Amino acid sequence: MKYNPRVSSSRRKCRKAHFTAPSSVRRVIMSAPLSADLRNKYNVRSIPVRKDDEVQVVRGTYKGREGKIVQCYRKKWVIHIERITREKVNGSTVNVGINPSKVVITKLKLDKDRKALLERKAKGRAADKAKGKFTVDDVAAAAAGSASLQEFDVLYAFQPSGVALL
Repeated sequence: MKYNPRVSSSRRKCRKAHFTAPSSVRRVIMSAPLSADLRNKYNVRSIPVRKDDEVQVVRGTYKGREGKIVQCYRKKWVIHIERITREKVNGSTVNVGINPSKVVITKLKLDKDRKALLERKAKGRAADKAKGKFTVDDVAAAAAGSASLQEFDVLYAFQPSGVALL
């Protein structure tokens, strides 16, 4: 269900927006999930990949291989990982492009901006966790409020023409 009228559901518009996205937007799209222990440590599910992160491939031909990211090739939507290479016909070796969604980050390269990003995302998740939860005090207050509403219903009868006093 679409809620924002400014966002299109059109297939061709979505594809155009994706494939002509600027580098700053591609960075966010090229995110990868964190490993289970990092997820518990930082309380963050995924983060944009960057050079010098250590990742493990979880899908495809190179499944199970681990290594450090040597390049984020945003123009081609891929990352290059050390030791994941193939030999060309002329004998030279080239890095194989891996989609960032097919890896998990096992070790983060942290700098001050990355730490700030992790703290900001964790704070947002903590706020969402409490959302929709009711404490005992909330329930008691709601019960007291509903009791006063029941007294109101006894005093007044609701008619289609309006409120009529009994």
